Amino acid sequence: MKNLFYTVLLILIFKNSNSQTIAAGWDQSFAVCSNNTEMAWGYNFSGQLGNGTTVNSNIPLSVSSLTSVTAIAGGWGHSLALKNDSTIWTWGSNLYGELGNGTNTDSDVPVQVSSLTGIAAITLGGSHSLALKNDGTVWAWGRNYYGQIGNGINTNSNVPVQVNSLTGIIAVAGGLYHSLALKNDGTVWAWGNNVYGELGIGTYTNSNVPMQVNTLTGVIAVATKGQHSLALKNDGTVWVWGSNVHGELGIGTYIDSNIPVQVSPLTGIVSLSGAIFHSLALKNDGTIWSWGNNAFGELGNGNNTSSNVPVLTGSPAGIIAIAGGGSHSLALKNDGTVWAWGRNNYGQFGNGNNNDSNVPVQASGLCSVAISVNEIAEELSISIFPNPSTGVFTLKSSEVKILNMEIYNVLGERVYQETLDTQKAEITIPEIINGIYQVHVITGSGTLSRRLVISQ
Repeated sequence: MKNLFYTVLLILIFKNSNSQTIAAGWDQSFAVCSNNTEMAWGYNFSGQLGNGTTVNSNIPLSVSSLTSVTAIAGGWGHSLALKNDSTIWTWGSNLYGELGNGTNTDSDVPVQVSSLTGIAAITLGGSHSLALKNDGTVWAWGRNYYGQIGNGINTNSNVPVQVNSLTGIIAVAGGLYHSLALKNDGTVWAWGNNVYGELGIGTYTNSNVPMQVNTLTGVIAVATKGQHSLALKNDGTVWVWGSNVHGELGIGTYIDSNIPVQVSPLTGIVSLSGAIFHSLALKNDGTIWSWGNNAFGELGNGNNTSSNVPVLTGSPAGIIAIAGGGSHSLALKNDGTVWAWGRNNYGQFGNGNNNDSNVPVQASGLCSVAISVNEIAEELSISIFPNPSTGVFTLKSSEVKILNMEIYNVLGERVYQETLDTQKAEITIPEIINGIYQVHVITGSGTLSRRLVISQ
């Protein structure tokens, strides 16, 4: 594998770990505190802030009676939280059954999703919800007019139902009216609305069952929120398809695409986030690149001119996570601070006012969101080859000794560990299944991470 050079840090967010995260809904924002409680701010018309009211807030407020939170997600009018016991809690609008509790009654405080346990990941669409179980199956509920639940019919459901014929799934993402799933073989599957080609199947025909996205392999992450889709490949490149009305595909045109096309010249990308009419990408140097609509400054580059190619966001250094909302964007720094830009009419920045900004501003009065991480001041070169691997590979450092190596699956479970004291080691992992893994490489200078793809 080509050497990857990291000047700053890499932090990983794993289920049941103590690392925290951020999320953006359409016009609201969320953060999980370091004590695993949750805070929310912004638009609250149907109780989606979960604080027992329907009053908007431009400062972060605690979500009522919710503890032990490990993941969060925000949609148009409802919100989800995953607890460390693998149960899902939800609140906000329930017009289409998107709370999944067997009713169609809104709730301004968290209620438990019916009959779902063993959950590994959650995500939200416009008015539908998705959950990935630790057995690799996907469950969905809420609005299903376009088939976005993926169970072969177009009837709404206020309780979770299993998405048809999907196994071996390692990640899910919800768009406005469609859904995405990433399999452990690096392929992407999509279902729901396809009027702009957001399913990526070469047509504009909706589907209420999962369909494989055309000619896309080697994918390690997927993202969506609006009516376009994004995928990150294991070579650090970004691929997109669907609506391009505002340039949200980032390909230099305003023409929709019903098949994946590459965003150029983006490389070295480690994370993606879809928004309604714009897109965000985080590079391995901690910089943020964005493209699409910029009417409210959501690209964060100091002006309000939309762009159909990636532009550099004027974000502070040390960004470790990104999230796109309706017309605002969020970023989490390695010091635990949260930054926002774009539209702020409902207080979605959390900085105490309702003024838009086309440059990042810091949220105020927020809990400690992230734990300090071990920064690496000097460039280190760590390589894994071959990658993809059958489970036998070489781990090499060109500068310092590797003291220890740990491998984690997508659920944050450590599947292998080996103590080392060398700059080069031949690693053989017994009984490992195909999929995407994170390799923690521990040196005397700090800890770095590399992605590893197992394909046997």
